[in-house]
Amino acid sequence: MVTDPIADFLTRIRNAQMARHRIVEIPASGLKKRMTEILYEKGYILKYKFEDDNKQGVIKIALKYDPESKQPAIRALERVSRPGLRQYSSPAGFKRVKNGLGVAILSTSKGVMTDKEAQQQNVGGEVLCYVH
Repeated sequence: MVTDPIADFLTRIRNAQMARHRIVEIPASGLKKRMTEILYEKGYILKYKFEDDNKQGVIKIALKYDPESKQPAIRALERVSRPGLRQYSSPAGFKRVKNGLGVAILSTSKGVMTDKEAQQQNVGGEVLCYVH
């Protein structure tokens, strides 16, 4: 049993990139689906597909690599808030990720969104992870 599904999601992507896999399969949930959509919108992954397997469902993610250097598009995935120590932030207190080049993914009262979207809507929330 996984006690931290978000950390498991990030670790599966990290491990697949280290092994130079093209596709990674992750057990689905609503939160993970939204995080996958954000990664796609921000250009960190090529494409994704949600499949129903009559149980929990599966998210298939096609990872993105630089064609010349073969480096992954996602340089780092950092889990911020964890079950033992939740990290919350107000819109004014958002930390810039990689001097504005990265993205923070937050869980707010208005849904899962990036730090920039949360600032525009003036909502704070739990900082799930940093992507850069």
